[in-house]
Amino acid sequence: MDFIDPHIHMVSRVTDDYEALARMGCVAISEPAFWAGFDRGSADGFRDYFEQLTTVEPKRAAQFGIQHYCWLCINAKEAENVSLSREVIAMIPEFLDRPGVLGIGEIGLNKNTKNEATVFLEHLELAIKYDQPILIHTPHLEDKYQGTRMILDMLCDDSRINPDRVLVDHVEEHTVGEVLDRGFWAGMTLYPVTKCTPDRAADMIERYAGERLLANSAGDWGVSKPTAVPDLIVTMRRRGMDEALIRKVVHDNPVAFFSKSKQFHYTPR
Repeated sequence: MDFIDPHIHMVSRVTDDYEALARMGCVAISEPAFWAGFDRGSADGFRDYFEQLTTVEPKRAAQFGIQHYCWLCINAKEAENVSLSREVIAMIPEFLDRPGVLGIGEIGLNKNTKNEATVFLEHLELAIKYDQPILIHTPHLEDKYQGTRMILDMLCDDSRINPDRVLVDHVEEHTVGEVLDRGFWAGMTLYPVTKCTPDRAADMIERYAGERLLANSAGDWGVSKPTAVPDLIVTMRRRGMDEALIRKVVHDNPVAFFSKSKQFHYTPR
């Protein structure tokens, strides 16, 4: 089955991972801007990173027939540095019209601090000004519920934000309901250790009939599995779930959400 990984950090993966994804049916990915494994010291570091996302990675992906898209921001881990964040945010418009740039993301909270919230709101202003979809990072583990509520409240407090153009990622059982109830799209991240397993994701898919649900690997520098979406496909089939529902979650829903960006020019296989 053809699938799309809507959240994977291929700058942290070897080229063999592209080949493995292609062999398993991956036809497209989207790569949100994120942490480099260390805090960058200047806006120039982000400029080079944005060049990599918009020029280098699409070429690597194309070698294996995978269509590459990306999102731009300064991530929540580095958002504690407000002055650096503002330099990066001011630079982002230079890249927004490049092919494959879908919007602003992944923005959100890490430790739910005041500075992180300030930078989050300034990213929202950027997205509104340039009419960009938004991809949200929600915090990990013990900070997730509080951080998710804070993020949803900030989004819903601004009447200019259309929830149908916002994907809230890393949802779990205790956050997915409120994300969907408020009209947003929800992303389930399949991690070997933290976040969500394929079985837990399948539970959520059964509960919500796959409506506005996406599944991703978020493969990055840490313990992660870039082929986690095929694992979910196998899990859903093992449960006897309908093929149309499986395709909806791993292919059709990503297409529907990404199509809200003027830069999504997807060619089905």
